[in-house]
Amino acid sequence: MENALRPATVVCAVLILTLLAGWVLDLLLRQADARHAETPLWGLLRRCVLPFRLVLATAALQAAYRPARVLPGRAAAVGHVLTLVQIASTAWLLVAVATAVVDSAYARYAASAPDDARVRRVRTQVTLIQRALTAVAVVVAAAAMLLTFPAMRTVGASVLASAGVLGIVAGIAAQSTLGNLFAGLQIAFGDTVRIGDTVVVDKEWGTVEEITLTFLVVRTWDERRITMPVSYFTSKPYENWSRGGSQMTGTVFWHLDHSAPVALIRDQLAEILKDVPAWDGRTGSLAVTDTTPNTIVVRAVVTAKDADDLWTVRCAVRERLITWLAAEHPHALPRVTTAEAPPRD
Repeated sequence: MENALRPATVVCAVLILTLLAGWVLDLLLRQADARHAETPLWGLLRRCVLPFRLVLATAALQAAYRPARVLPGRAAAVGHVLTLVQIASTAWLLVAVATAVVDSAYARYAASAPDDARVRRVRTQVTLIQRALTAVAVVVAAAAMLLTFPAMRTVGASVLASAGVLGIVAGIAAQSTLGNLFAGLQIAFGDTVRIGDTVVVDKEWGTVEEITLTFLVVRTWDERRITMPVSYFTSKPYENWSRGGSQMTGTVFWHLDHSAPVALIRDQLAEILKDVPAWDGRTGSLAVTDTTPNTIVVRAVVTAKDADDLWTVRCAVRERLITWLAAEHPHALPRVTTAEAPPRD
């Protein structure tokens, strides 16, 4: 009875201690978050309570399982399992703390920075750095866990001896993956494309929604997602409409009759733009840019704060001006001149 009671008592004590310590930590973080509203750090650190409990519980069990005679016949296996859990939970805790610190710093920067383009650039860099750190932590933790097995330590010398050859083979086999990895780092710190940028790739217009170390996701205007390797953006030309600022200039064309009242159309364009909220007020001009034997080409130049608003302005101007011409000046719309065929002799 005593042999079973002692291990159960130790395990229950460890669980109670872990839950109590986690509750105290969460309480302290909540109080700190309430006192320091200027930073979200303390609230974000509350995500670390679960891995902290796991690390604490594993450490306590490692110290007490032998004296408490928990599964004495399998003490080595129990210790090995606890070591594996300790390594994994420590890596989880470190990643969670680093993520909370980085997210807090980015949130404070985004709240104070006036330049939206700079905020999106920092967001892209922070996202890629977080993914890189997480990948490094996972790889290191996995390597440390593998080294706890005696067989892995035995073959370590032979692995090191053949590392040169394996490195060459792996480099050739993973050439595309490594290329995308370095391209992702180049995008993060080269500031060529950022999360939130409006881009045109392969004749598809959309917004950059996600950037990882190997691929990039573009959300198109019709809610489709295009997944592309990040190496595309370092090896091929593409349009970035947000580069150097998100303001856009667009054109609207009409083919009208030669008798169209251009001066009145110009005045009507100004009235239409005043009623379009998406217009930013920078430019709203109209000119005749070409003529054909049957029509003239009238072009309006309009501006907006970004690509979405520019599309809205162009559609509204095109629709309302055509409606006004049809109602007030129908003779200005293109006409097809017909005549009777001459009689045969």
